[in-house]
Amino acid sequence: MAQHPLSAAAAAAALVCLGAFGPAAGTATAAPSRAGTADPAAPARYVPGPCPKTPEPIEALATAKCGTLEVPENRSRPGGRTIKLAVAVVPAVSAKPGQDPVVFMSGGPGGETFDDLPFLVGSGLNRDRDLIVMAQRGNRYDQPNLACPELDRFYAQSVGLSSYAPSTERLALDAVKRCRDRLTADGTDLGAYNSTENAADFADLRTALGLKQWNVYGHSYGSDLALTYLRLHPQGIRAVALDSAAPPQYVSLPFAWDSAKEGLENLYRACAAEPRCKSRYPDLRRTLDEQMRKLDAQPLTLDVRPPQGGDPVKVVLDAGAVINLLVAKALPIADVPAAVDELGRGRPERFARARAAGSVEDTGQNAHGLTQSVVCAEWAPGHPSSEVLAAGRRAFPDWPEAVQAQAPQLAFQNAMCGIWKVPDRAAAQRVPTSSPVPVLFLNGTADMKTGAAFAQKAARTLPHSTLVRIPGVGHWTVPQSPCAQKVLASFLDRPTAPDIACVAGLRWEPFTITPK
Repeated sequence: MAQHPLSAAAAAAALVCLGAFGPAAGTATAAPSRAGTADPAAPARYVPGPCPKTPEPIEALATAKCGTLEVPENRSRPGGRTIKLAVAVVPAVSAKPGQDPVVFMSGGPGGETFDDLPFLVGSGLNRDRDLIVMAQRGNRYDQPNLACPELDRFYAQSVGLSSYAPSTERLALDAVKRCRDRLTADGTDLGAYNSTENAADFADLRTALGLKQWNVYGHSYGSDLALTYLRLHPQGIRAVALDSAAPPQYVSLPFAWDSAKEGLENLYRACAAEPRCKSRYPDLRRTLDEQMRKLDAQPLTLDVRPPQGGDPVKVVLDAGAVINLLVAKALPIADVPAAVDELGRGRPERFARARAAGSVEDTGQNAHGLTQSVVCAEWAPGHPSSEVLAAGRRAFPDWPEAVQAQAPQLAFQNAMCGIWKVPDRAAAQRVPTSSPVPVLFLNGTADMKTGAAFAQKAARTLPHSTLVRIPGVGHWTVPQSPCAQKVLASFLDRPTAPDIACVAGLRWEPFTITPK
């Protein structure tokens, strides 16, 4: 769930300085202890400083006020070491912004927060109020950084490997072990990188910035984190917006199969409801089922030039690759019926190019260490491989067993967790959030990562919640949908009475129709 769902978004400039976002009275800001050292008095403190130097310039950072939040690595161990988290406050565009900013919680777990700024600013998040982003513990600009170049290299290599072959699994597990050994040798307490500590970091940030209240906007895993934060630290939260919700009481390895089924079923229905799509692709479900079985028995090997450019790379296109590409939204949703039809006609180019894109390594973009710690502590416990297989069979009974046995985008996860070895936190984390705080759920009906049905279930304990489904939009609705942007802006203005009128007129984008 850490992959970006979009290709680009415009970043907008803003012109107001940080001003009131100084530390709260009595909060120290000078002479912070060095990250990685013990500090028996280790209160959280915010230290102003330069913005991160990103690989590509991010326009929003030119006017942002940045710094670091220093917090205990493990709050249950007084006197332990401290860590530093990168923070940026992007000023509001409005000359008279609201006093309650919005803080963003990114997806993943382990997704790079600062990379999301162009999408957030381009979606108007800082139009009427300041926008605050903080890299969740272990991210690229934090100390320590829980990047795993070992896994980055494996994922880039894996486009030329059979998705679920034992030899591929051995390479994946070796990469996980080497990353874990390196991080623990540096003294990192991997068990401290979890949603409870993440939530406490954000609670400390609000206090350290001297804010009476703020609004929370969480995307994907960020919605899991936002609900955890609301449950454990409700003070100062005015409203919570959840985009592509992954409620903590439901997120698990089987959850991935349920969400994939919901998104694909919605796509099948949308194609059947569009006369041109129905006429051109009348057997879409059957075609995909047939290709999954065929590619499992006879994978294709091709040399394909990555969409980013460069020399052709070896690509293995098998059934596991197809479902992972669909769930990752590696193809535009409007193109999926055409891509499936072409695959059935012996033309795998769309899927193959999408797989080749993964060969371009971006070392450090995702904090795989945080990913593994959260997944292994919170999502995987209590869900053995047999349960994942059963969920895959329920979702897609006609698909090959080798595919059903691996949760989409979470291959070999139970074996990885056996290596990662962090404490089981499932019982503490899988708790419904009950709160009178207004909550907005935004889900796309084409989302194959986080099914909208789970948002509806989670809303039962949130009496002031509003559920909105955006037709035909996949994972992370706001950057993709002007209507979702309007709904979110309205919610932030009036949390108890958002204007959702634009949703009624929405339809799926017309599907791509190729010649027969």
